[in-house]
Amino acid sequence: MADGRTATGGEALLFLTDDQVRQGIEAMYFAYRAFTADPDRILEDLSYGRAHHRALHFINGAPGTTVNNLLRILGVTKQSLNRVLRTLIEDGLVESRVGRADRRERHLFLTEEGETLERQLSDAQRARMRAAYRKAGPEAVAGFRSVLDAIMDPEMREQYKAMRDTRQSGG
Repeated sequence: MADGRTATGGEALLFLTDDQVRQGIEAMYFAYRAFTADPDRILEDLSYGRAHHRALHFINGAPGTTVNNLLRILGVTKQSLNRVLRTLIEDGLVESRVGRADRRERHLFLTEEGETLERQLSDAQRARMRAAYRKAGPEAVAGFRSVLDAIMDPEMREQYKAMRDTRQSGG
């Protein structure tokens, strides 16, 4: 709303104008473009897209994750993920293993070549994030994380927290 109130009217006033919110949205678009630029150049040379990078990233973060878990994390169709995984497996970057407890499950692991590519793709992003966090300072980083958390839908937030907690506990 133009007066800075939320659409429901009964909620507290926003401290930002619509124009400031729009600027934030635009900043996110441009930041995302910069954040993905370096990996995009590497992916283009390999005829891969961002979906390949996301799959490599999340498999790297949770070796042995199942195809179904990766589907939930990425929020893509089974057909779309299967197309990406088929390419990564055929190219020797991902290994799919049959589950021990449930033979219908497929557990995904990066091969040595997959780990190398994932590291290449993510190194520039990690460097960009470190530099931005260092420049912004700890309070801004905490605020940024809080804003990102608030943007996520509740089920995504829970999924992110569960994934983060699993990684932090070493599981």
